[in-house]
Amino acid sequence: MKNSIEIIRPGVLTTVQDLGRAGQGSLGVSTSGAFDRESAAAANRMVVNEESLAVLECVVGGLEFRLAQGAIVSFAGAHGEVTVEQDDKVIKTSMNSRIVVGAGAIVRLGTFDAGLRGYVAIRGGIDVEQVLGSRSCDTLGKLGPAPLRAGEVLEVGDPEYSTGSSIAIYPAPHWSSEAARLDVVPGPRSDWFTSESVYEFFHETWTVTQEANRVGLRLSGSALERQVTHELASEGMVPGAIQVPASGQPIIFGPDHPATGGYPVIGVLTEPSLSRAGQLVPGAKVQFRRVRTAYT
Repeated sequence: MKNSIEIIRPGVLTTVQDLGRAGQGSLGVSTSGAFDRESAAAANRMVVNEESLAVLECVVGGLEFRLAQGAIVSFAGAHGEVTVEQDDKVIKTSMNSRIVVGAGAIVRLGTFDAGLRGYVAIRGGIDVEQVLGSRSCDTLGKLGPAPLRAGEVLEVGDPEYSTGSSIAIYPAPHWSSEAARLDVVPGPRSDWFTSESVYEFFHETWTVTQEANRVGLRLSGSALERQVTHELASEGMVPGAIQVPASGQPIIFGPDHPATGGYPVIGVLTEPSLSRAGQLVPGAKVQFRRVRTAYT
């Protein structure tokens, strides 16, 4: 019998995510996948999963679920408390840890106190149906499994797992009250902006607005001015692209970005910086650093 989890409370927004649907742009399909890929991969490594296996991505916290059978479960990304109720006992642990639980255990994620997205991996991975080669929920394109609902049951893969009882704590990401520094490769349309605006883009301290989700993060700061003002034909977009609409306020595209866009892209985040952007809460401060390669 395969293991499964029953969602008791999904929290604000919990979705199934893996590494996404790369290479589907010609079909008008965005990459999707985990916003903070580094934390999703870390959660999988903790339970000895392949990094490509599906995990749960929980925004803000508040997720609660019950395991049908014993399993190794890990938590990564945002900071916060995790409790496990089993056999009339309550075990307290935290995000960025791993725990072995028994059949019928109820796992609860508290409200995160730092960071925005937490990742839950279970040994064997979340085993939902693939769509275009991925188990990810695309909130814009409506592909893959829908955001989780109370009462929903998800199957888990069938790996071997330990039946012991242990908790392992792993180094957690460091969250600072200072502005997040995100690395940006300039272009492909940075030359559409005045030199003053390009300078401002890399020296401004931007603020993440309330308009922030898996599709993108709208920033607030000095309006960037264009020196090329004619209309731009729609171009393909990628996660981490920083598009500047007519308002002059940059938008960082997330994993569920539109496949194409008609506003110039002033730069693109490196992959590690895109993961950091996935943890930014509304009101967070952002500064951009110019780099030459996407692999910084």
